[in-house]
Parts: sequence; C-alpha cells; structure tokens
Amino acid sequence: MQSFHCIKMVVAMNPCPCGMAPGPQCTCTPGQIRNYQGKLSQPFLDRIDICMEAPKVEYEELTGKETGMDSRAMREKVMLARMRQMERFREEKLTKNVQMGQNEIEKYCHLGKEEERMMRQAYEVMNLTVRSYHKVLKVARTIADLEEKEEIDLATLREALGYRVMDKEYWG
Repeated sequence: MQSFHCIKMVVAMNPCPCGMAPGPQCTCTPGQIRNYQGKLSQPFLDRIDICMEAPKVEYEELTGKETGMDSRAMREKVMLARMRQMERFREEKLTKNVQMGQNEIEKYCHLGKEEERMMRQAYEVMNLTVRSYHKVLKVARTIADLEEKEEIDLATLREALGYRVMDKEYWG
C-alpha cells in the first residue's frame, strides 16, 4: 500500500533585493535582480504548485468596502471541491488531486483537442519540465472542481497556466 504525505507550504519572496520591482521605485540593477532571483533553483520552483505575483495594495482598496467572495462562501466552495475529489478517488486510495500520479493524471485530467493543442504550445513556449506540466494539469483539475466542471476546458487551463507564468518570467 502506497502512503502519501502532503506538505503544505506557502512561499513569499520579493522580486528583487529592494522589494520594489517591477516599478519606478526599484533601485536594483538587472544584474542584482538576476543574482537575487538565481538563489531559487528550477527544481525548487518546479515543486511549487502555484506561483503568482501579489500586487501592491492601493490605499483605496485597503480602506474600502470588501468585495468578492467572503471567507465562509469560499470555504463552502473548497469543501464541495474536496468532496468531489474524495468521491472521484474512492477506488484509487487517494483523496486529493495533488496526490495524482501519471496514471491518475491521464485518467482524470483528460484534455479535448483544443486543450491538448494549448498544452503542447505551452509546454514548448514556456519550456515546462515534466513535473511542471503535470502540476499545471493537477491545478487545472482543481480549478475545474472548484467551478463544478466535469472536464478541464480552455478557460480552466489558461488559468492554471497563468499560475506558472511568473516563475518563467522571473526565473526563465
């Protein structure tokens, strides 16, 4: 029997030594930025499921009324997605999308012709590794679960690929 251990980790990092890039306030040279970002290896980045930039919060947003989904509604949505995953994997001895291996990815992350074409292009253009390719599919499956979709569609795949753009943008 296979045992899975999932370590949840959230990583935060400034894009440069001064923390102001990209923007006019940044005082770092391109060499300093490359050196700073070079401290993270590609194998380490490949193990991160979602990589995204958090823009500076403007004062008006900080002091304004809340918008969007509240935490109670978000929790409910996440719990429903988790139940979908548990139901999907009841015969697999898995409970979450993150635990999928290649066989389960092939079985549960089926792509249509257009989605397949998009992933092929992304794999080549973004220079994805095998690991990051599989992570994109797992994240896309999770997004589809959150949106209560049976299949991974183009919009879902675009969103999942968007979470890989930043690591390629900064670390190539």
